[in-house]
Order: sequence, then structure tokens, then C-alpha cells
Amino acid sequence: MITRGALASVQVLKSSQGRALRARHQERARTLKALLTSAGLPIMPGNSHIVPVLVGDPALCKAASDILLSRHGIYVQPINYPSVPMGTERLRFTPSPLHDDTMMEQLCNALVDTFTELQIPLAEQQT
Repeated sequence: MITRGALASVQVLKSSQGRALRARHQERARTLKALLTSAGLPIMPGNSHIVPVLVGDPALCKAASDILLSRHGIYVQPINYPSVPMGTERLRFTPSPLHDDTMMEQLCNALVDTFTELQIPLAEQQT
């Protein structure tokens, strides 16, 4: 049985407004990936709207998450083993259609500062 709420959601998603929101959502993810990559942050490859940033250590992943929240007001869940294989611990970002360029630049700067402070290797240092 389909509820009225579910039916309304599907109708919105099929509308031109829904298509525009989905397109904006994907564009925001591409923009964030490009911004973080250009800053040297280790973005894990993928085609979805999720933007995983490799940390590679569970303690550093948690510490980075804590610093981002306490100092920058940015909440991000650390993704550690057993959710991901050991050595692939990451911060997982999911930009929305409402995240603007300024917000993304603030996130990027906060991540670079946090990685630098915690001595988490940047992309070019992870070989």
C-alpha cells in the first residue's frame, strides 16, 4: 500500500522542480569533489553524491571529525571499521542542493587546516 506521503514524494521527484533539485544535488557533489581535489585532499573515487575523504586511520578519523565540529561547526560522521575495511577510514560528506560555494570553500579550508594539524597525509603524500 502506498501512503499519501510517499505518493506525494514521488510526484514531486517526477516534476520539473524535482528534476531541477536532483540536477543541483549532483552538481553540488561534483563541485565539492573538484574543490577538495584541487586543495590536495584525498577524495575517494565514486559516482554518487557522497564525497568520501580518505583518512586511513580510525583515531585520526575521529579526531578530525571532533575538530571539524568543535572548531568549525561542521558535523561529519567518521566512517571506521567495521563499516569500511581497516586502512580506509574516511569522512563522508553529502552536499545538498542548498550548500553554496561559500559553504563549500569554508569546509575545504577547515579540512585542510584539520589535516595539517593532525598530520593526515594529503592526496599527493599517500603513495
